Amino acid sequence: MKQLILKMSISADGFVCGPNGEIDWIFKTSDAGATAWTVETIWQASAHLMGSRTFRDMAAYWPTSTEPFATPMNEIPKVVFSRSGSIGQTTTTRALEDATRLRTAPEASAPSNAASWTSPMVASGDLAAEIARLKQQDGRPLLAHGGAGFAQSLVKQGLVDEYRLLVHPVALGRGLPLFSGLPKALYLKLVSATTFASGAVAHVYQPA
Repeated sequence: MKQLILKMSISADGFVCGPNGEIDWIFKTSDAGATAWTVETIWQASAHLMGSRTFRDMAAYWPTSTEPFATPMNEIPKVVFSRSGSIGQTTTTRALEDATRLRTAPEASAPSNAASWTSPMVASGDLAAEIARLKQQDGRPLLAHGGAGFAQSLVKQGLVDEYRLLVHPVALGRGLPLFSGLPKALYLKLVSATTFASGAVAHVYQPA
C-alpha cells in the first residue's frame, strides 16, 4: 500500500502562505541545501496530488521553468482534486505572481517533458475514498503539495502518513495555517530534522 506524504513549506508560526496567498518569503529564506532536500522528496513520488487552484498555478509555471524542481515536477503524473470534476481556467494568483517574479534560474528552452500538466487524473469523489483508492497499489509514495484548503482537509481527516515540513525562519503573523480545524490534538513523532544554512529546517513527522 502506498503512503501519502504531505510536503509543505511553512512559516515559523505555522502558515503556508500570507493572508493574500503570498509566498515570496519561501524564496527569500531558502538555499541550495533546502532546494536539494525538496528535489529529492519530489523525485520519490509516484504521483503529485494537489487541489485545482494549485494545479492551475503550477501548470502555468513549471513547463517553462529551468529550475532544479522543474524536471520532477513536469515528469511525474498529477492527480487533481476538484469537487466539480473540472480543472477550470488558468488564473493569476498572488502565489503564481510571487513565484514568477522571484525565479532564481535564467530562462531557457522549456523542459522536454511537460505532458503531465495537459492530461492529469481528476478526482472528484469523497476525499477519503479517493485517497484510499490511490493508496491501494504498491509502489512509491503519493506526494501532496496543497494548496492550503486541500492540505487542511487531508490533515483534518487523518489521511496523511508522513509530514515533510520545510520550516522557514520567518514569522508572518497572519495567513493561512496548515493545522486549523483539527477535531482533536494531532500528536506527531519526529523522524528526522535537517538544518540548512539559511536557517530553514526540514522536519519529517509521522502520526504518533
